[in-house]
Amino acid sequence: MSAVDIVCDVQQIDDTGYVWTFLDDARDPAVIVPGEIVVAGADEEPAYALVIDIVGEDPDRIVHLDILPGDPAQYHAAAERSRLTNAT
Repeated sequence: MSAVDIVCDVQQIDDTGYVWTFLDDARDPAVIVPGEIVVAGADEEPAYALVIDIVGEDPDRIVHLDILPGDPAQYHAAAERSRLTNAT
């Protein structure tokens, strides 16, 4: 099972200027909502992304993502330092 919330090719950008993928590529589509921060990409190289919008009609709903800078491990380390997470 995938560790990312939504699988995408982070190099695949459409005319909106955002990365796009199909909502069907989400592990749990209920998590993919505009304004939410999700883990996107591939298990081997995940990235954090902001969900911009969801457009289109079922079954071809498209999700636009803004890939956030930095390695996910950097975000995790920062959250640990500031005690925003209980992970060790």
